[in-house]
Amino acid sequence: MIDKALLGWKEYELELLRDANDNVTIICSIENFDPMGIHTGDSITVAPAMTLSDSTYQRMRNMAIKMMRSIGDFAGGCNVQFAVSPDENEDIIAIEINPRVSRSSALASKATGYPIAKIAAKLAIGYHLDELKNQITKSTSAFFEPTLDYVIVKIPRWNFDKFHGADRELGLQMKSVGEVMAIGRSFQEALQKACQSLELGRNGLGADGKEMKNQEAILQSLQHPSWNRVFHIYDAIKLGIPFKTIQEKTKIDFWFLKQIEDLILLENKIEKHTLQSLPRELLFEAKQKGYADRQLAHLMRCLESEVNEKRHELDIKRVYKLVDTCAAEFEAHTPYYYSTFEDENESIVSDKKKIIVLGSGPNRIGQGIEFDYCCVHGVLAAKECGYETIMINCNPETVSTDFDTSDKLYFEPVFWEHIYDIILHEKPEGVIVQLGGQTALKLAEKLERFGIKVLRNVLQGARLS
Repeated sequence: MIDKALLGWKEYELELLRDANDNVTIICSIENFDPMGIHTGDSITVAPAMTLSDSTYQRMRNMAIKMMRSIGDFAGGCNVQFAVSPDENEDIIAIEINPRVSRSSALASKATGYPIAKIAAKLAIGYHLDELKNQITKSTSAFFEPTLDYVIVKIPRWNFDKFHGADRELGLQMKSVGEVMAIGRSFQEALQKACQSLELGRNGLGADGKEMKNQEAILQSLQHPSWNRVFHIYDAIKLGIPFKTIQEKTKIDFWFLKQIEDLILLENKIEKHTLQSLPRELLFEAKQKGYADRQLAHLMRCLESEVNEKRHELDIKRVYKLVDTCAAEFEAHTPYYYSTFEDENESIVSDKKKIIVLGSGPNRIGQGIEFDYCCVHGVLAAKECGYETIMINCNPETVSTDFDTSDKLYFEPVFWEHIYDIILHEKPEGVIVQLGGQTALKLAEKLERFGIKVLRNVLQGARLS
């Protein structure tokens, strides 16, 4: 047997569904930010694929469909992984096929709004794709490939600090314990929101005064990747380490590196201004690229509250967009939202009494799915009491982020700025924080300081007080 080394090749995944009539549909394409050599579960991933040419994507689709049809009488979900050579030939090698739903299927479901597990279960008992309805639009069939007019970024969450002496270098063995997902109108916005979701004490990617400046240590980190690799790529670019050096050590596509460099160039422009002299266009651009008010305050040497006040004065406010599986081609009936900075707001506020439940964020040691399912039961109890329920969470692995669990789902970082803007938009009766573990509890004091009611006795005889 002669094997071919694929270390450093680009890695992609396709999520497929097949029914008993041999109909196959591609639900989502996913690209790994990290190259082959790092386990998919430890890789930052992006959907849809960003750096794949259309011709190579079509070849990949054909290969995936052929592979799925070749594994026998099988109906349900399937995940196919590919390696693509980083040169201009873009040779494709199939790595593996998983004729089942996987962790990537959960991510693809939350990324597209297409309930892969639910549809796969119905296909397994004899339904066909063209017989089933799209759960989001209620008007198109499940035999309709989702179209994304936004970008998804998933970043894994590690807990190496809980295991002293553990080997922190990422490789072929998966070491992450959870993950976060973010939705934005661009890769940069989604990347910043994902970094804000991680709960690592960072305000996003950079612009928080925690950059590493030791060039030797940065190069060592790029050569031996660990949990903080994306932050050290940012640090390397900011220090002026040549792209060629960074690419040689990481094998990450130049397009991704250029996107991070563009963020640093924007920061350099902002740092030349004070809050009073900052042009509206520059502030708007920064918010569109995912920068938190805290990051902008750091760059301009002022307070987060002052940046927040300034952008509201300039009418730079978050709007909320629907995850509708069809890029607004058809009307969506499921209220599943993400935030961005544009003109049109698709989140219509009802006149019902509302309760917001803060989710538990990424899974990690000491905070797992039990906290998430507490949040789910909190939502169910609030529904029983006649309240409109609103969930805020960023974990794609959980039941709370299923679009049909709550009356409204905001797939957003459990991060103060995002939560506060949703509260200002929805004007709830109060917020439940005690079900989401430390993630939500840490925000209780700030909520009270801003005059937002924190609901305490949330499950006493199905009464909310």
